Amino acid sequence: MKGVVDSMLDSRWQKQRYHAREELLDIGSVLEDVRLTIAPQIIESAAEITTDFKISEITFVRRKLRSILYNLLNNAIKYTSNGVKPIIKITTEKIDGYIVISVSDNGIGISEEAIQHIFSKFQRIKTNVEGSGVGLYLVHTIVTTSGGKIKIDSSEGKGAVFQVFLTLHNQDKL
Repeated sequence: MKGVVDSMLDSRWQKQRYHAREELLDIGSVLEDVRLTIAPQIIESAAEITTDFKISEITFVRRKLRSILYNLLNNAIKYTSNGVKPIIKITTEKIDGYIVISVSDNGIGISEEAIQHIFSKFQRIKTNVEGSGVGLYLVHTIVTTSGGKIKIDSSEGKGAVFQVFLTLHNQDKL
């Protein structure tokens, strides 16, 4: 009987150990981690990345915020015309109960028709760029399951702005 109880407790401990927990995060710190991860792409493309954070902290799951920033920043670099230096601006602000993280770029843009399908699993707008079509699907899933939403402002040839709205629950200090 003791062995069964120990096994159950150990199983419960393993589940909790890998269960992602929300914590107070510095958005700039998470962004810096993403920058280090994609440093080769940033250097190769000579990307210029600027930030303007009106809100710098958020209570969220670290790996989920990292995944959101990674996918949006990586796409902003990947989907820039050949020979064009990627110019990317990342901002944060508080709007109507949300922390809004905006990633704007000077990339190839997205047609209105493509925007309708961009968050579908395995959907790729351009097949001449390396990718699997799950990045924006993952971003959309993370954002919507946490009670947020995403808006896109783009047109072909004019770049894109992705606005990620994350709920401000547990953000009393902001």
